[in-house]
Amino acid sequence: MAKALKHDMVIEEISFIKTEEDIDGAKSKKIKELSDQKISVVFTSMNAVEAVGKIVSGTEWKIFCIGNTTKKLVEKYFGEKNITGTADNASLLAEKIISPSAIKKIVFFCGDQRREELPQKLKENKIEVEEIEVYKTLETPQQLSKEYDAVLFFSPSAVKSFFSKNKIRSATKLFAIGDTTAKEINNFTDQSIIIADKPGKENLIDLAIKHFSKSHIL
Repeated sequence: MAKALKHDMVIEEISFIKTEEDIDGAKSKKIKELSDQKISVVFTSMNAVEAVGKIVSGTEWKIFCIGNTTKKLVEKYFGEKNITGTADNASLLAEKIISPSAIKKIVFFCGDQRREELPQKLKENKIEVEEIEVYKTLETPQQLSKEYDAVLFFSPSAVKSFFSKNKIRSATKLFAIGDTTAKEINNFTDQSIIIADKPGKENLIDLAIKHFSKSHIL
């Protein structure tokens, strides 16, 4: 946020969702058992990495993950050497997993509102997907009391929560952290959306700063 202030831009963080770890005794036991196996796993969110990373470490997993923040957390909990492939979104990550034909099964650590793109594409390519839900997402909608020049969305769940209580005026610029989030925004408005070309909170903020600097709307 300090970077935005240098450009005379004020960014207010308002939470429209919250996440909670959802690992009971049975799931914890299962994850610990898997930690001793040489398997391929996939993470598409930082929440899943943190939930699993608190239970196990030092695995011999082959890990596929989304880049940026999620990748950094995988490195923190499991080590960079365990990362087999990364991509900017779930669909591209599925293609990375499909490429090595030796992979017949993958464990997908996810949340209760995970998207269909990755597991569907893997199953279509004869790769078995074992899903283990390790966190849940809860919507915390609230009605905004003022208008903003722009709204930055960081997840499809936040989009749904936001639009359940709010409408966007035509002058408001919309930013999305990726294609999946942008598609969710399209369910609520036909306004144009500015999409970050790389995942990560900082990348989206940089994009907003660049846009408004060029537009002289600061």
